[in-house]
Amino acid sequence: MTTPELKSLLHVRNLKMSYGGIQALRGVDLDVAHGELIALIGSNGAGKTTLLKVLAGLLQPASGTVHYRGTPLMHHAAHQLVQEGLTLVPEGRGIFARLTVKENLQMGSYCRSDEPSIDRDMQNVYELFPRLFERHKQLAGTLSGGEQQMLALGRALMSRPTLLMLDEPSMGLAPMMVTKIFETIQEISARGVSILLVEQNAKLALEVAQRGYVLENGLITSSDSAAKLLVSPAVRQAYMGS
Repeated sequence: MTTPELKSLLHVRNLKMSYGGIQALRGVDLDVAHGELIALIGSNGAGKTTLLKVLAGLLQPASGTVHYRGTPLMHHAAHQLVQEGLTLVPEGRGIFARLTVKENLQMGSYCRSDEPSIDRDMQNVYELFPRLFERHKQLAGTLSGGEQQMLALGRALMSRPTLLMLDEPSMGLAPMMVTKIFETIQEISARGVSILLVEQNAKLALEVAQRGYVLENGLITSSDSAAKLLVSPAVRQAYMGS
C-alpha cells in the first residue's frame, strides 16, 4: 500500500510553530500533489508566511511532520532543500540589489554545476521575461517593482524547482503587472512545476489554482477545489468583500 506521504509531493501533518508565547501554526495539515497549483489564502497574521518559511527550512517547527518526495524534511537546511528542488520566492522578492540582473539569475543556480544546462535555463528565463534580457546588465535595485518580481521568479526557476513556493507575488504591483505575473505563474505550472501560492488577492489566486486551503489563526479551516472555494459564501465574505 502507498502511504500518503509517498503519494503526495509535499505532505504536511500537524505542523506547529511558535514565536515566544504566540502560536503561529497550531497543527497545519496540507498536501501538494505532483503538478498541482495550490492556493493558500487567509488574512494578515494567519500564519501563511510562517508556514512557507518552515517548509523552506528557514524556521524550525516545534512539532509535526513534513515529507517531500516521500522523505522527511525536518531539520534540513534551506540550501539543501533548494538542491532537492524546493524553492521559495519570498514576500518582498529578496533580490540582490547591488548585483546585476544576470548576476541575480546566476545566484539562482549556485547549487548546480551543469554549466550547459544552466546557460539554457537562463535563456529560457529571458524568453519568459524578455524585459530581464533587455536589462541583464542593469543593477537589480534600479528595476521597477514588477521587474524585480520577474527577477525573483526567474532566479527561483534557475534552481530547477520541482515545488515552487510563492509568497504574495502581486503585492505592490500595478494591475497590468499583476496580470503578467499571474500569466507567468500559470505558464510555469503548465510546464509541470508544482506551485504553492500564498496570495492576498484570494479571487485571483483561486482562479488560477486547482485546489485551495484557507488558513485562519494558524489552522487550516477549509480545503476544497478552487472552483468550490470561489463560490463559497464564507470565503467570499471573508476574503473577497462580497
